[in-house]
Amino acid sequence: MSEPSTSTIPSTRRKTRSAFADLLVVLFCQLILTGNVQAAEEALRQVAVADPYLEMHTGPGRGYPIFHVVDRGENVSIVVQRTDWYLVRTDRGTEGWVNRDQMELTLNPDGETFNVQRATIEDFTNAKWEIGVLAGDFGGANIVSLYGSYSLNPYVSVEAWGSQILGNFSNGWTGSVNVVHEAFPEWRVSPFFTLGAGVIHTEPKSTIVQGEDRTDQIGHVGAGFRVYTARRFVVRAEYKSYVVFTSRDDNEEVEEWKVGFAFFF
Repeated sequence: MSEPSTSTIPSTRRKTRSAFADLLVVLFCQLILTGNVQAAEEALRQVAVADPYLEMHTGPGRGYPIFHVVDRGENVSIVVQRTDWYLVRTDRGTEGWVNRDQMELTLNPDGETFNVQRATIEDFTNAKWEIGVLAGDFGGANIVSLYGSYSLNPYVSVEAWGSQILGNFSNGWTGSVNVVHEAFPEWRVSPFFTLGAGVIHTEPKSTIVQGEDRTDQIGHVGAGFRVYTARRFVVRAEYKSYVVFTSRDDNEEVEEWKVGFAFFF
């Protein structure tokens, strides 16, 4: 397989993170916080506090401070659920986030313990949406990628990818749309094949001879696997072989591998 030209593809690693890579991380965190949201317009389910008190946080995480406490015997309405956190509303209209452990100690109107729904392997198989971030190597350069996936059925899904490439001689970015096929979606370790196309933009750094920015079309085939870990989290690893359709007489071939994690809902 031919060595990619340094004028088009970054060839060495660079440990410095760019502003675009930081943006990918911020977007991913925002998308994680908006996952698994139930419609607020639906009839809200009410539960009664059975523990001595229910602690309400300002956000869906233990790092957010406790700002309000609901006493035993009072009712709260469940507004939305995000992973292991529930946004609840008191009878007086105060809203806050409560973790799953405390919600398991509340009671339904019939006196039965509130049943906290946990993600299962079936949820992993039948999930419609998936959002993830991966990092790895792209032709000898560092690459950080963010993707979103929509499942048409348990076997076929479509994905949109955005990646930042970091190298010593040039930086770049790629955008692509992929089709993914899983032969065994019910397996905890689920292999898949992918086929897609997109664009790559390369920005050479300042050297003795100044290169020109370039944008080329790309196509790829690849394979990998998704591993259901726990709750709604997935570990994903993959390999892709790219063809860069340059404006020159010969095209370029680039190999990529990445590993990371994702969240499904």
